[in-house]
Amino acid sequence: MTVQNSDKTLSRKQRLQEKQRRQLAVVDTVDKAEVKVRKAEAEPAVAVAEAVQVFGDERAASEGLDMPVEAVRRFVGIAEHETAAVPTADGADD
Repeated sequence: MTVQNSDKTLSRKQRLQEKQRRQLAVVDTVDKAEVKVRKAEAEPAVAVAEAVQVFGDERAASEGLDMPVEAVRRFVGIAEHETAAVPTADGADD
């Protein structure tokens, strides 16, 4: 007959709680990383959107930046989303 040491053996409830804690920690880490990625994409997106204005259109900006048109469009979309998400300085709704 073997005797189990109850101090070292975790109950099912404790194992489940530990698993959930680790899962939540991973989800939190991924969420934080996604925020960093969005912020990292926003800066070049605004620059590309400005390039589109300076060059005149997406195709000319694509050629001038040596970037595929699809990438230019993606960055312009990100920039539009970012500017739409930023509240106006005076707080008034448009």
